[in-house]
Amino acid sequence: MTDAAPLIGHELIHDYTRTLDGSPGVYRMLDDQNRVLYVGKARHLKNRVSNYARPSGHSGRIARMISETRSMMFLTTQTETEALLLEQNLIKQLKPKYNVLLRDDKSFPNILVSKDHEFPQIRKHRGAKKTKGAYYGPFASAGAVNRTLNQLQRVFLLRDCSDSQFEGRTRPCLNYQIKRCSAPCVGKISQQDYAASVKDAERFLSGKTTGLQEKLAKDMADAAEAMEFERAAALRDRLRAMTQVQTSQGINPRGVSEADVIALHMEGGQACVQVFFIRANQNWGNRDYYPRLAADVSHTEVMEAFVGQFYADKQPPKQVILSHAVESEDLVVEALSQKAERRVEIIVPQRGEKMELLAGAARNARESLARKMAESASQLKLLKGLAEAFELPKQPQRIEVYDNSHIQGAHAVGGMIVAGPEGFMKNSYRKFNIRGDDLTPGDDFGMMKEVLRRRFKRLLKEDPDKSKGDWPDLLLIDGGAGQVSAVREIMEEMGVGDIPMIGVAKGLDRDAGKEEFHRTGKQVMALRHNDPVLYFVQRMRDEAHRFAIGTHRAKRSKAIGGTPLDDVPGVGARRKKALLMHFGSAKAVGRAALADLKSVDGISEAMAQTIYDHFNER
Repeated sequence: MTDAAPLIGHELIHDYTRTLDGSPGVYRMLDDQNRVLYVGKARHLKNRVSNYARPSGHSGRIARMISETRSMMFLTTQTETEALLLEQNLIKQLKPKYNVLLRDDKSFPNILVSKDHEFPQIRKHRGAKKTKGAYYGPFASAGAVNRTLNQLQRVFLLRDCSDSQFEGRTRPCLNYQIKRCSAPCVGKISQQDYAASVKDAERFLSGKTTGLQEKLAKDMADAAEAMEFERAAALRDRLRAMTQVQTSQGINPRGVSEADVIALHMEGGQACVQVFFIRANQNWGNRDYYPRLAADVSHTEVMEAFVGQFYADKQPPKQVILSHAVESEDLVVEALSQKAERRVEIIVPQRGEKMELLAGAARNARESLARKMAESASQLKLLKGLAEAFELPKQPQRIEVYDNSHIQGAHAVGGMIVAGPEGFMKNSYRKFNIRGDDLTPGDDFGMMKEVLRRRFKRLLKEDPDKSKGDWPDLLLIDGGAGQVSAVREIMEEMGVGDIPMIGVAKGLDRDAGKEEFHRTGKQVMALRHNDPVLYFVQRMRDEAHRFAIGTHRAKRSKAIGGTPLDDVPGVGARRKKALLMHFGSAKAVGRAALADLKSVDGISEAMAQTIYDHFNER
């Protein structure tokens, strides 16, 4: 008697429906290797899953998904909203093959007006909002924040220097000379007047610009009448700068105070979602996204997936203006309102100012996708040419390029950049602080070995079955035969010697365009001077060099600006300044007696003991 064949596809799914009830929840479909194919939510699990149990009537994508299904997992929830939130969290975590997936997940920058100093600082902030202060945003990009900060400095003359720089100044910096700061660090403005400027800046960032402009105009007239012509001229410059800020922001809707405008355009199996950020009746920039999707998904499905994943870790605005409706609008509204802790409204406008905003976003989405598709076609052609030129077993989908940067071994870092069918994948870039104590300073071979060993050790740990798409199809190494030999040794040691590798070295006269390419067991080769593949390789090599040297410079700058006092717990900018003013140098602080440390203004007995123990325990 033979065992019955295991159930697969719709028959398997039908078998699962016998154990399901009408609870809301989340279901997962898995393949024969237990990889998640799809994550879905359901108001009524039994009814939703029963739809997949039918042998026909499915789209091509759903039919393929059902045919690959070998098992399912279920998780019931208390509410439908909870199911929606859980679904989006699982999609972001598991990245299933058949789900619409938002690939770019960077946080958005904000403007922070700090509240932990008598002269508040205005600066860009990204990440958790732990610093005490007022946050304004989000802005679409660092560039949008920097432009706004630059213009705000011209209008309100607020400082952007760090607290330690502020405490250490004895004369005004360049920003004061070019009328970008009022120099509170050296007493060029009173605390009261500076506080008034901070208040005005916050009113502007909150959208209360009309009253602010009227106030500046009145103050300018009063100053002129009192024959305070220098003050009147300064106020005139501020008023002019404020007008210029508003003009440069472009779209400034009167009837929309706080909203995200989200427009979707789909074409040729690809999609672009354009998001405009409207805050305080001002346009704070836009960003485009290219979600991963299958060929036969609907606009509604893409939009709902995008909105759910986009706001999974972002604060929703009061209004979300969409080009296409979402399927479960009531659930999405409830989920967003819970996250924002206030009512969030979803709008699909048909006329008026909101429709005009949406039309602008839709036009940008359409144009961005056209550019993206043109670039992708060109990139695919280059990848095909690369595979042919170097006799690769297949067209690479992920190329990792490595380079090191240091000065005679000091502040050494390794850089890894990634390129693929969509160009440079900047979210996948990695930096490696070279920490090999046994390395000879300047040992490039040893540094490259350390970087590759750490890279593949992590890959083998996090993705041993190569299912996440993080394994490279090709390695490019900046170097010649020696570097290639050193890297090959590490790859064989790690058991990943089957990954193709190419060393890129300058020719004898070091001219770009005469690069030599080194491969294990093959003759050194070169490409034609005008070969597009050569330019492609050069561009990747130069990008790796740019990234590595930029990381090295940042590390070196941090080391140059630091002192041993930075490592002492509890010693901040003010105590550091007091100690340096008293003893003259950090080295002298380290040699000081406990009694001398106690005599420094602002240093308590407990802090003096901490400083003394820190240096003497060493």
